[in-house]
Amino acid sequence: MILNLMRRTRGAVAVAVATGTLLVVASPTSSAAPVAAPPVTAAGAILIDATSGATLTSKDADTQRQMASTTKIMTAQVVMRTPDLNYDQKVTIKQEYADYVVREGASSAHLKVGSTPTVRQLLYGLMLPSGCDAAYALADTFGKGATTQARTADFIAQMNAKAKALGMTKTVYDSFDGISPTGNNLTTARDMAKLTKYAMSGVAFPKIVAATTYSTGGTSTDATWGNSNLLIRERPTGYAYPGATGVKTGTGTAAGKCLVFSATRNGKTVIGVLLNDEERYVDSMALMDWALGSSTGSGAALQRGNTDPIPDVLD
Repeated sequence: MILNLMRRTRGAVAVAVATGTLLVVASPTSSAAPVAAPPVTAAGAILIDATSGATLTSKDADTQRQMASTTKIMTAQVVMRTPDLNYDQKVTIKQEYADYVVREGASSAHLKVGSTPTVRQLLYGLMLPSGCDAAYALADTFGKGATTQARTADFIAQMNAKAKALGMTKTVYDSFDGISPTGNNLTTARDMAKLTKYAMSGVAFPKIVAATTYSTGGTSTDATWGNSNLLIRERPTGYAYPGATGVKTGTGTAAGKCLVFSATRNGKTVIGVLLNDEERYVDSMALMDWALGSSTGSGAALQRGNTDPIPDVLD
């Protein structure tokens, strides 16, 4: 994997013009002649300046694609932007939430049926282990209606309304967690970057997605939840990428491997999106090094030892 990254970095010495590579929009680290962004294997990709929103580089960033569990960024935003939200509100975990993750083979926060986690705990369970049971509990709690089905449908409608309000013109949700029942849970790299910039402008959300672990307080069969984002996770099971601040992973049969990422280094913050990318961590770190400048540890972050790559975590 390291050799792969080195080959691609050396190969990116001219501005890319082919459809399969990234288009350089700016030279983010130097006033000298622009240096091409490293090519990526993602089907769709974008890297933006988190302050201005300016596109630094992109690849097929306006084509609709499945987004898997990166959907949960919007799930969190619908909850967290609720007026007068009480983070300490308790939610009772129902059997149907547990049955759902088993039936779908979904990623889980392993919430105990009958336990009463707070909304805050559910948000950590949503974003760190990518708990579809936590997503279900939040949708059922913050949707409106007389039945669970009605409440979750209303919650998804709220997700679509928020996307429209944010100008995410090519995004549509049919799911509260990324498990699409119709195949119509779609976004673009550009829309996802726009959503993430909005999400990271909050107070609580950046704190959640930057956490390496979080205590479940006995509400789960897990003592702690670990972050599925290997950029955040500490070595030896993660990359601990210098300056990484988030954001969310996603994996699905139709979506492939997805990653929404952010980092701050040398006084600059970037947000990136990779949709359907088998080498999402190699690509994300190469893009961040290109945009932010390399840092001690960033080049070596791809390996936990001399020969062993860090295994990916599917969610």
